[in-house]
Amino acid sequence: MSDDAETSDGEPASPLDDQTAPFYTIGQVSSLLGMPQAALRRLDDQDIVSPERSEGGQRRYSRNEVDRLREVATLTEEGVTLPGVRKVLALRRRVEALEEEIADLRARRPE
Repeated sequence: MSDDAETSDGEPASPLDDQTAPFYTIGQVSSLLGMPQAALRRLDDQDIVSPERSEGGQRRYSRNEVDRLREVATLTEEGVTLPGVRKVLALRRRVEALEEEIADLRARRPE
């Protein structure tokens, strides 16, 4: 299923299908990724990830953010510094945006 708010038949998608829904606590993400909670807090403080906050102020991570954290872990294990990670992530987002723009332009182009 895609990240769309509706299914293909027009029905509302389940919140469980939403990649951006903030479901995971910092403890859950720490366990999933094997990363210390302090490291997750530091990545938040340095704006590498931006989890939402619950009403009580606790961090809540989406599946997209967990995937981003996996990517961060891989990059840092390869020796990339946190400023470098930030640049890599920004460049990847830019490439994705450009690829979407190209696909959109190709779809509009008359054959």
